[in-house]
Amino acid sequence: MRVWYVTSRKHSLRFGGRVKMAPTHVLRCCQRGLAWIPVIFIALVVCWSYYAYVVELCIFTIPSIAEKIIYMVFFHLSFVMFVWSYWKTIFTRPANPSKEFCLPKAEKEQYVKEERPESQQEILWRAAANLPLYTRTGAGAIRYCDRCQVIKPDRCHHCSACDMCVLKMDHHCPWVNNCVGFSNYKFFILFLCYSLVYCLFIAATVLQYFIKFWTNELPDTHAKFHVLFLFFVAAMFCISILSLFSYHLWLVGKNRSTIEAFRAPVFRTGSDKNGFSLGFGKNIAQVFGDEKKFWLLPIFTSQGDGLTFPSRLVNIDPEQPTVSLQPEANKSIEDVPASPLSESQNHLLGNEQHANNVTEHLENDTGSETITIIMERES
Repeated sequence: MRVWYVTSRKHSLRFGGRVKMAPTHVLRCCQRGLAWIPVIFIALVVCWSYYAYVVELCIFTIPSIAEKIIYMVFFHLSFVMFVWSYWKTIFTRPANPSKEFCLPKAEKEQYVKEERPESQQEILWRAAANLPLYTRTGAGAIRYCDRCQVIKPDRCHHCSACDMCVLKMDHHCPWVNNCVGFSNYKFFILFLCYSLVYCLFIAATVLQYFIKFWTNELPDTHAKFHVLFLFFVAAMFCISILSLFSYHLWLVGKNRSTIEAFRAPVFRTGSDKNGFSLGFGKNIAQVFGDEKKFWLLPIFTSQGDGLTFPSRLVNIDPEQPTVSLQPEANKSIEDVPASPLSESQNHLLGNEQHANNVTEHLENDTGSETITIIMERES
C-alpha cells in the first residue's frame, strides 16, 4: 500500500505539472491567433475596396469606357505594388544574430553560474573582444540578451512579441504581425508608400462621383453606398498613413530606427543620436541599396549584413587599433584610429580599407610633386 501511494503521488504531481503548463501553452497559442486579427482586418478592407472600386464604381457607375480603362490600369498597378510590399513585410522573417555572437558552451555555463554582475561582465568582455561592437548599455556594459543568450550586435534589440533578438530592430508592427527590422525595413517603407498611393488614387478618382451621389445628381443604386463609404475610408487611411510615412522617411534620412529616435544609442565615447548617420545620400543607400532601379521594388537590396554598421564615431574610438600613414620618403609617421570594418561598411564609407595595401597619388595643380600614402592593415 505504501508503494502504491508513493507511485500515485508521483503521477498526480506529473499530472498536476501538465495541468499547470497547459494554460500557459493555450494562452500563447491564443495570443498568436489574436495577433493576426489586425492583418485579417486590413485584408478584408483591401478586398472590399477592390470590389467597390472595380465593380461598383468602374463597371456600374462610370459611363465613359475610356475613363474606365484608364482608372482600371492605374488602380491595378497601385494595387499590385501595395499587396506585394505588404506581403513581403508580413512574411519576411526578422534577421537574428549569427552564431559568432553566441557565447561558447564553457563560457555560457560559467556565465550562468556566476552571481555577481561584475564577473558576468568580465566573461562578456572576453567573449566580445573580437566582435565588431561599438554600442554599449547606458552603464557602459556589453549588451547581452539573457532570454536569447546572445551578445547583441549594434542596433539589435529583443522583441518581446516575437520572443527573439532582431537585427536593427525598428519596432513591432501589429498591422503586419511581424517585427520591422533589417530584413524587411525596406519592404515596410514601400508598404507605407504604396498604401498611401493606393488610398490617394482611390480618393482622387472617387471624389467626383462621391459629390454626384451626395448631391443626388446620380440615381440611388446599390453602388451609392460603396462609393460614399469608399471615399471616407480612403481619405481616413490616407491621413493616418501620410503622417507615419513622413516620419519614417525622416528616420531613413537620419539613419535612425524608431527605438534610436526615442533613446539615443550609447557608444564607447558616449551617447549620440546621430552616431550612425553617414550623410543623407549614404543613409538612403543603406536602406534601399546602390542601384536606384530597384528602389521602388519590394526586393531586398539593403546594404550590409545587419550585424555591423558603419559609424561616424569609429574614427574617434580610442579602443580601436591603429594603422600608420607613411609618406613615401618616411619623413613622418601619423597614427590614426581604425576599426575592423566589414566589407559592407567599407563600401558605405566609400574607402578602400578592405585591401591589404592602398596607394593613393595626390598631385598638385602644377603636377610637379607627387605624394604617395600607403595604408597597411595589421594581419
